[in-house]
Amino acid sequence: MRLLKVYIISFLGLMALAVTNTQAEPDDLIEQMKSGGHILMIRHAYAPGTGDPANFKIGDCATQRNLDSGGRTQARSIGDWLRSKGIKVANVYSSQWCRCLETARLLDLGTVAELPALNSFYELPQNREPNITALRSFISNLPENGDLIIWVTHFVTILEISGQGVSSGEGVVLKLKGQGAYVVLGRLSFGF
Repeated sequence: MRLLKVYIISFLGLMALAVTNTQAEPDDLIEQMKSGGHILMIRHAYAPGTGDPANFKIGDCATQRNLDSGGRTQARSIGDWLRSKGIKVANVYSSQWCRCLETARLLDLGTVAELPALNSFYELPQNREPNITALRSFISNLPENGDLIIWVTHFVTILEISGQGVSSGEGVVLKLKGQGAYVVLGRLSFGF
């Protein structure tokens, strides 16, 4: 049943996607991100398992699936990789899930702000539409040439916004085009 939900969400996300999807080389993506007006969506670093336990509660990491030591190393490595490419600071927003918040903090690229619209709707399909609507509104209020924004979020959110399925610790770069429009420039694996 869970796999069917993912397929349905994937299909709907691809059907709703109204952006041009091209693929760029990692160094090209970095140079473009430095020019302003981009969002880098990163799926949280590795956290063993799938979904969350039945007793899941936002704000209580003991009830959630969390990063393991490999995930923490991966998150730090993503931040190190970005800094080595000249990305020193960004406006960082995170899902309220502990694995996302920890990933965002370990990137060490700026103060992390919680953004509930980045929360997962994998096991909460009723939150899909409100979350995606809020994210599209967020995008529509951004300047075309503003500072780099990093979103640390979940597979389903990245898939819905970009049409790209990503592994833990992978990213997708969006170029803002004004009035809520954007183009998917490509994926980043951060040297992994």
